[in-house]
Amino acid sequence: MKVIHFIAGIDKTEGGTTQYIRLLSSELKNHIDLIVATRISSDPIEITGVKIKFFNTNIIRWFSMLQEFYLFLDSEKPDIVHINGIWSPQNWAFQYKAQTLGIKVVVSPHGMLEPWILAQNPFKKKIALFLYQKKIIQKASYIHATAQMEATNIQALGFNNPICIIPNGIDLSEIIKSKEQYGTRKMVFLSRIHPKKGIELLLDAWRNSDTNGWTLEIAGNGEPSYVKKLIQNANDLENVWFVGAKYGEEKWDFLRSADVMVLPTYSENFGIVITEALAIGIPVITTKGTPWEDLETYQCGWWIDLSVTNLEKALEKAFHTSDEVLKVMGNQGRKLVAEKYDIKAVVHLINDLYKKLLKVPV
Repeated sequence: MKVIHFIAGIDKTEGGTTQYIRLLSSELKNHIDLIVATRISSDPIEITGVKIKFFNTNIIRWFSMLQEFYLFLDSEKPDIVHINGIWSPQNWAFQYKAQTLGIKVVVSPHGMLEPWILAQNPFKKKIALFLYQKKIIQKASYIHATAQMEATNIQALGFNNPICIIPNGIDLSEIIKSKEQYGTRKMVFLSRIHPKKGIELLLDAWRNSDTNGWTLEIAGNGEPSYVKKLIQNANDLENVWFVGAKYGEEKWDFLRSADVMVLPTYSENFGIVITEALAIGIPVITTKGTPWEDLETYQCGWWIDLSVTNLEKALEKAFHTSDEVLKVMGNQGRKLVAEKYDIKAVVHLINDLYKKLLKVPV
């Protein structure tokens, strides 16, 4: 079985979907003939053992790009094309050319049809849905959602395609050691720095709280002007630092240095960094803009409606949770990830979807 995954970009600055492709591809290559197709990047992530086809997807090359997509697909003759993300005209074009050749297509919106996302530049998105996006999604053989919440939101938009719900996962073998000692009194934010992540609300809540000796470190990269604005916002907070992006083992060390991770996001279809923090053994504060009710079910964090007041209350609870209880919560988080979000289990579900689509016995 040959499958081509198309994603708009795999640059290190691209965010969670890029890391999802890296983790998925690293395991999926052991089960199928896999190719990742994407645009040229100045600093792409590494996916060992996986063929990556880079295209010049500059929009001024539109007709040349369409021809290159067609020739590539016609040459490789994949059984399935899996589109990661929507809105990009390049994603549409790759799917269109695949379906022109009669290739079956799976689409993973990766949260790009969530209500908060649709509310950003809504006029442009309505035009895009009307002109090209809705029709092409409707022609997909399957839509892949990462949680029931995302599937429900997709169906509410009128899409009647078959939907499969498969969570994102992480490679537990990448974690050399889990957190052992609690009591650093450090909280961390680790994600792309973007307005949808709710960092302004977090800074307001932090400012309003008796932080009780805790510190906050914010890690990630983003639009330089926006990062500068946030740093200026935090100038009066002596126990808050912006520490830049963290990758590889430095990322795991950063998580291990914390007692709690916070992701006060407006919207995530999954939030892979939550899985990473839990896998290390770090309790998490996040919002009901994510599908992480498991934080309450497994008692490994706090799942809140997003507001400054609710963030203040969650911070207060975290600040006054003993080291012993934080450790218990951390152990429960590790158990949750091992049971539900190991990338090997996720890949088996993805592979079963492909077999079902091709009518191959599972």
